[in-house]
Formats: sequence, C-alpha cells, structure tokens
Amino acid sequence: MKKKPDPIPVYDLCTINPNLLHHDISTGLIANYYPFRNKLIIPHRHTYYHIFLFTCGGGAVTIDFEHYQLHPGRIYFMIPGQVHTWDVITPETNGYVFNFSENIFRTFITTPDYLYQFPFLRGIPSDSVIDLEGNALKEVTHFFKQLLHEAGKEDSFSMEQICFHLMSLFISVSRHEKIPAQKNKPLLGQKILSAYRKLIDDHYKETTLPKDYAAMLYITPHRLNALCNDLLGMSAGALIRNRIILEAKRLLVNVDMSITEIAYELNFSDNSYFSKFFKKYAAVTPEEFRKSHSL
Repeated sequence: MKKKPDPIPVYDLCTINPNLLHHDISTGLIANYYPFRNKLIIPHRHTYYHIFLFTCGGGAVTIDFEHYQLHPGRIYFMIPGQVHTWDVITPETNGYVFNFSENIFRTFITTPDYLYQFPFLRGIPSDSVIDLEGNALKEVTHFFKQLLHEAGKEDSFSMEQICFHLMSLFISVSRHEKIPAQKNKPLLGQKILSAYRKLIDDHYKETTLPKDYAAMLYITPHRLNALCNDLLGMSAGALIRNRIILEAKRLLVNVDMSITEIAYELNFSDNSYFSKFFKKYAAVTPEEFRKSHSL
C-alpha cells in the first residue's frame, strides 16, 4: 500500500512570510496573525520552531491535543511536527512571535542536539507552556524586542546576533522556570533520558521494544526502566507507547486517511490490532477520537 502524504496542513517559513529578509527566521507581533485566524483554527503543523510570548489580550490554543488558555506573561514553545490549533484569538491579543529553523545554529553551535537539553524544546506540551512574571518577564520581553530589532537588519553579523539573543532567551527561561523535583536528579540520568526520548522520536515506528533502545544507549534494559520510573514515574515502554498514541492522534484529526492507512503508517500488522492498542491506551476507539476532533 502506498503511503499518502500528510493530510494535515504544513506551514513553512515561506508560507507565513514569502518576503523573508533572513532565510531561516521570521519574527513579528502576534497582532499580525489575527487576519489569518481562519487558517489557524484548523489543526496544522510547522516545519520550524515556533515561540510566542503574550503581553495582552487572551484566547486559547491546543498543542498536541492539550488545551491551554492564553494570558499576559505566558510563553509557549513548539517544535517542528507538533499539531497546533488556535481555539480562540481575540482582536486585542498581542505579544511577540519568533519562528526559526534549527539551521541557524549549525555554524553557531557544534554540539549535536544542543537544543534538546531545554525541556521546553522537546515537544512535551506540559513542559512547553510557561508563565513568566516580574524580572523574568521583563528579561524575556527584552530578548524578544532585540530579536525583532535585529531581524530587520541585513549585515554580516545579524544572524550571529540573532542566535546570541535567542540562546539568551532560552537560558533566561530555563533559569526562571519553576523546575519540578525530578529535574533535580543527577545530570547523567537526565542526559540518558533526553537521549532516550530523542531516539524514540526518531525510531518509534519501527522500534517498539525498550531493550532495543537500551542497546542503542549502551545500558541495560533494567537501568533504562529504572531511570524512567525514577525521573518520570512511568516505565520505559510507556514512553514508546505514548509517542505512538500521540502520532496516531495527529493523523486521526484529518479524515483524508483511513484508519487502515493510519495503522499501516504506524507499522501495525492490521487495523484490528491498531484499534485495540489505541483503545487500551487512549481510552477511546480511533473512530470515537476522530469524531470528537474532526475538522
């Protein structure tokens, strides 16, 4: 069976702004998005990283089927591939938006997967929506203003300066974020867990057993499972299943793919097995989920 193209609209940087001054970035004010709200209220993906800081107004967004209210001081981060919907956006809503391709850091940072060290850039909605206040909000707002100012320049140092301000923004958010207790665990365990999550993102369709990931990480399956239980309160297998369920939900929101085609896309042997798997871990059947989230 031939795989169908992704039925969910995918927006790249040129789609949102065909007249980019710099190839791999786009920045502006949230108010400029309001005229395009009819496109934004349907589920869509981005090929780039997407950051919003709200300064006034309100509304609501959905990121990978998790719903969040928008209010001043709230910042949210999205990574490429996540499914996003603006549920509500009011005319008075404003703030800053910065979109970027990971390409901008290729000559700026030599460490592979450097961005993955930041919890809010791992594609986990609960870690990607953060409330800022006081000095933290002032500091992050300053960096957005600097990004907006620098994006309007075209000289030999503009991209380096943009990378500098963007990295400063990430570090500022990380320092001021209220860190859950599990993030205070030993650094080595956190690095292994981050590597495990990255491997799952890359291989979840064809690799579904924790022991295979443990081999990639050069640790024992027992050690991997103990780390996941200690740091996240769930088994190593649960992380794999959660990723498969998330992708299934992303594919189900558009009716252009049949349930059978989605099962094939996710490497299930048949539709029946996929439906049982989905029902067990999502608590509803694929058909019920699709009906409740249909466009």
